[in-house]
Amino acid sequence: MKLPGWTREPLVHFLAAGAVIWLVLGWQGEPVDPASRTIAVSADDRARLALQWERTMQRPPTDAELDSLTEQFIREEVLYREAVRLGLDQDDAVLRKRLAGKMDYLAASMAETAGVSDETLQGWLDKHPERFAPDVTYSFDQHWFADREAAARAVRQSEPVGETISLPRTMDKAPRSEIEKQFGLDFTEALDKLPRTDGWQGPVASGYGWHLVRLRARDAGPVPQLAQIRDQVEADWRTETASARKEEAYQVLRGSYRITIDR
Repeated sequence: MKLPGWTREPLVHFLAAGAVIWLVLGWQGEPVDPASRTIAVSADDRARLALQWERTMQRPPTDAELDSLTEQFIREEVLYREAVRLGLDQDDAVLRKRLAGKMDYLAASMAETAGVSDETLQGWLDKHPERFAPDVTYSFDQHWFADREAAARAVRQSEPVGETISLPRTMDKAPRSEIEKQFGLDFTEALDKLPRTDGWQGPVASGYGWHLVRLRARDAGPVPQLAQIRDQVEADWRTETASARKEEAYQVLRGSYRITIDR
């Protein structure tokens, strides 16, 4: 059976995940009372600690390391409950920000792990072919500045004058690999994202300082089919749209509140 198109939307997945969490919490009953003197560390808790370690260290923890992580978890739980019991969480601006940040991270993580359709990725590939074509060439002019503010002031000029450096002022039909060799990866990745225009853009960062760039042409060679580079396209899409999807996730949560603001 073919599911409707809306079922593939990331926000639908986010809402469904949220509903599951609330159902689980409801099934489990009330949350643990911070004043309780019982701390139960489940197998799932230890599995989560092991997974966090593995993501950081790129290997599973040893039994001793997992025991140490468990003791650290217990220590934090004891101190957390005692702090709450003493009322140290009341009117604490720092704690408020930390908890808000953790919730923001959780919401973003749910959006991050949501599936993405081939249609979305194909649209991304069509919009940014130069990021995935093996043979991309650029034609551009650039002026270099040691100081970012100086570059920002110069970009408002019709013909900016940069400082002297041993980098080419003009490159025509230069392969991406050659640009990266001369200007560095940061500059090259920024060049990937600049729109083609007759005007000056920037400041664009490089390992040398700051540049104003006039991108005259960007020509992509043959682009592989999505099926051949799907993982690469998906990784690029997730990286570039992370902020937007994080904001979407927040708006879903915000929409469940009635908010009044006294002016």
